[in-house]
Amino acid sequence: MHDMITAADDAIHSFRIAISQRDLDDLHERLDRTRWPDELPGVGWAYGVPRDYLKELARYWRHDYDWRSAEAELNQWPQYTTSIDGATIHFAHLRSPEPDATPLLMTHGWPGSIVEFAKVIGPLTDPQAHGGDPADAVHLVLPSIPGFGLSGPTTQTGWEFKRVAAAFAVLMERIGYERYGVQGGDWGATISRELGRTRPDRVIGVHLNLLPNSFQAQEPVPHELAALSPKERERTLASWERIKAWSRERQGYADLQSTRPQTLAYSLTDSPVGQLAWIVEKFKEWTDSKDRPEDAVDRDQMLTNVMLYWLTGTAGSSARIYYERAHADYWGNPPEPSTAPTALAVFPQDNFIPLRHIADRTNDIVQWTEHDRGGHFAAMEQPGLLVNDIQRFFRTLRETETAPV
Repeated sequence: MHDMITAADDAIHSFRIAISQRDLDDLHERLDRTRWPDELPGVGWAYGVPRDYLKELARYWRHDYDWRSAEAELNQWPQYTTSIDGATIHFAHLRSPEPDATPLLMTHGWPGSIVEFAKVIGPLTDPQAHGGDPADAVHLVLPSIPGFGLSGPTTQTGWEFKRVAAAFAVLMERIGYERYGVQGGDWGATISRELGRTRPDRVIGVHLNLLPNSFQAQEPVPHELAALSPKERERTLASWERIKAWSRERQGYADLQSTRPQTLAYSLTDSPVGQLAWIVEKFKEWTDSKDRPEDAVDRDQMLTNVMLYWLTGTAGSSARIYYERAHADYWGNPPEPSTAPTALAVFPQDNFIPLRHIADRTNDIVQWTEHDRGGHFAAMEQPGLLVNDIQRFFRTLRETETAPV
């Protein structure tokens, strides 16, 4: 069993980021020696990341971006590592000044990292200092998924999302939290939902900004549409159109990572501009941006996120979670029902359009909020909206628990 842990494995070690100057010099030398490909004129982003844009971003990364400043900021977060099920798990643990704060496990996705959460940490852990209600405070646990960034590469096969969820349940118990909430988008959503589904005795509630398997994955048939309200019918057709567009134009990265992640890893681990392009493309296509990713996210924050992949050499090991899911025995099965109270924050420019009538089949949806702006990287794009959504959900759960019977 993946979550069988022996006493010898239980130690939690303090962790501090300390990248050698040699690694930074190597990065700069590689950036200086980039071999640039040709490009068709006038195609914009249609064929991938435009060369002029990437050249300017790489120039900024090489000459203006300050890793040491980012490193110092990250090191203000108390960080730790521990070993669970044969993998190193890195995590930040940010305790609230409010002693009765609710523990909350927030999980990133691909191609994200704990850097995504920089703008929500303060308002979540210390709402009073940000004009909010101290009763909404949380103790934040921000793990790096095994195989990603500061957790380092995994050394075994089989690290799909169910195994990650089981490991994170052990992590929360090891820290000392018996009851806690979970939150996530992308892979973090899949992991968080699985935690709520399998640990209903521990998980208070599941807050997501993406809900797996809630989209119109096949062309809707007439009798299916006829059973819906006009508004939901229109949304269902829009959901199907977005899925079709995704399959036609944006699915390629996932197919590669689901089938040959090792082959891909050689390019991304050897070329910083290759790693940059592979990630930055997603920050353009998956966000509420128009011409470039910086329309939606902070440039330095995006580069710090890229750095965590580059400096740790985890391009390949982070991609393996796609392979492991695609080759797991449950792949292709319908979602297993979850009874955990679940909230979904819907951001309009995320990759898919979720449908309430599908979500309700296998989830206990108690809060469904459709926002008017934002995309896939909600904590970076719209931190205020995400924080308010999270606080409202857990506030409602607290009030329900304390309401007289």
